[in-house]
This record gives sequence, C-alpha cells and structure tokens, in this order.
Amino acid sequence: MRGTVRLIAWCLAIALVALPIVGVLRGWFAANRWPVTQLTVQAEFKHVTADQLRAVVLPRLGKGFFALDLDAVQKAVAALPWVESVEARKRWPDTLLLRIYERQPFARWNDKQLISRQGLVFDAPGTDDTSALPNLHGPDDRLAEVVSFYAETHKAFAGTHLEITGVALTERGSWSVTTASGAQIVIGDRDQAGRRLRRFLDVYPQMTAGHADAFAYADLRYTNGFAVRWPQPPIATHAGGPTRI
Repeated sequence: MRGTVRLIAWCLAIALVALPIVGVLRGWFAANRWPVTQLTVQAEFKHVTADQLRAVVLPRLGKGFFALDLDAVQKAVAALPWVESVEARKRWPDTLLLRIYERQPFARWNDKQLISRQGLVFDAPGTDDTSALPNLHGPDDRLAEVVSFYAETHKAFAGTHLEITGVALTERGSWSVTTASGAQIVIGDRDQAGRRLRRFLDVYPQMTAGHADAFAYADLRYTNGFAVRWPQPPIATHAGGPTRI
C-alpha cells in the first residue's frame, strides 16, 4: 500500500513539473509571451506577390513564440495558386522563417489551367504571360497520357521546320497536334501515331518544296497516305474592287 502511494506521489510530482513545460511548448500557457513579429522569406518569385504572402501570414503573427502554429502557416501559404511547397520554422526569439518554392509551369491545360513541371494541374487566374507555353487538351483523367504524347511528338518533329505548340485528345480517342504556324495535323489512334508521323515527315520536305506558305491542315488517317490542305490564296483586287473569278 505504501509503495502504491509513493508511486502516485512521484507521478503527480513529475506531472506538476512537466505540465507547465509542455504547456509552454505547445502554446497552452503564455500564449502571448515572446510574440513573433518578424518574417523572413527565402524564395525566387515570378508570380507569388508580397501582398499575397502578407494576407495569409500576418494574421498568424503576433502570437507567442511557442503558440505559433507552423502547420497552419504552411497550409495557408501552400494554398496560394503558384506555391509548389513551403517550409516553415521559427527562430528565437521573434522570427518566422519561410522557404517557398514556386510552381514552374510546363503547359496550359484545356485553356483554363496550367500544368506544373511536377505534373500537377493548378489554377492561375489573371495570368497573362503563359501564351508561349504548349497548349494541351484532353479529358482530365488522361492528363498523363496527353503530356506523354506531347513529349513523343515534340521529339519526333525535332530537326524539322515544324514546331509543335499543342496536342489534343478527343473523347473518342483521336489525337491531333498544332504547329506554330497554326496548322492542325490529325493523327488518329495512338497505336498508329508513330508510323503515320514517320510517313508524313519522310515526304514533308518534298511536299513543301513548291509552296511558299505553310500548309493549313493535314489528315494522316489514311491507309496508304495522307491529305493536305493549303491556305487559300487571297483574291486579287484592283482599284475598282475585287476581281470576279
């Protein structure tokens, strides 16, 4: 009996010593002591703005050093559209340190979102400097396949005068690519894509030799060849108006 009482007494003594320490470290007690008032950010920004950071971080400052919730800060900053990841830590006695990694856009997705180099789709409202990115289209659940097909076709066209600026996959599974001149090349099924592209590119130099302008449309879905449409020549005009043909 005496041993049990002694054990209980020791437990209570340890708890009385440990509880205040744990309480301070967890921010239960002294929540307003040693307030965090300084913010240091390490990042290379192109799209994230200082105003955006202040809006999500400043409301969380001013609390005690031990009461500041780093997880909440990280989640708030990570929710910003262009933030890929964020690391947060505290430096005694009053500083919050943030290291922020910004998303690196790889392509546009369905004209309304962007794809990061990590393969994640994200919203970037108000962005007007991504027009030079490839424009990819397709069902959301086939994003990885569309990105892979773009990489394959981009490699296939390397060394030619054709620059691929877009890839599209229809709901029925038909593939097409768009060139920098605005021409569309319809390829069809992916399992035939490699053979059809090689056939088209093998004769492309001879096909364009007699044309000053780039073609407007090519359909590669034929068994033994392909169809090409060239831009319509402008109608000749003179001072009296257009010439009738």
